Amino acid sequence: MAALIVLFASWLVSRGIGALGVAALASLHGSARFGLAAMFVFTGFAHFTKTKYEMARMVPSVFPHPMGMVYFTGICEWVGAIGLLVVKTREAAAIALIVMLVALFPANIRAVREGLTVGGRPATQLWLRAPMQVFFVGLLWWSGVK
Repeated sequence: MAALIVLFASWLVSRGIGALGVAALASLHGSARFGLAAMFVFTGFAHFTKTKYEMARMVPSVFPHPMGMVYFTGICEWVGAIGLLVVKTREAAAIALIVMLVALFPANIRAVREGLTVGGRPATQLWLRAPMQVFFVGLLWWSGVK
């Protein structure tokens, strides 16, 4: 839920900055990319805090190094966030982040089914998590892919 707050707050602030004349943020697409980038930077940090241990429990057992996967996906989120803001990498970054969101969704399912916590709170229920994921994927496609 915090990710949604960061996304919408960043999107709103960037729209305001765009209205003041910053061309890169003047469009809905540009400000949405900024909001998404801020969200992925924010969520990427969780992969390097105490929350990483809870995330590691979400990693399916077929992966031999759960903590390595947590670190890797956190770095991918940061790289993707930067990529969204660079014209030449925008589309590739959006597609890569979409693929990552889809690939990681089973970990969210596992977290709910097994009653795992994230940030000390129960994992987001699927009735809310699934529409959020669809929204993130749709917003990435709309704002980042031509």
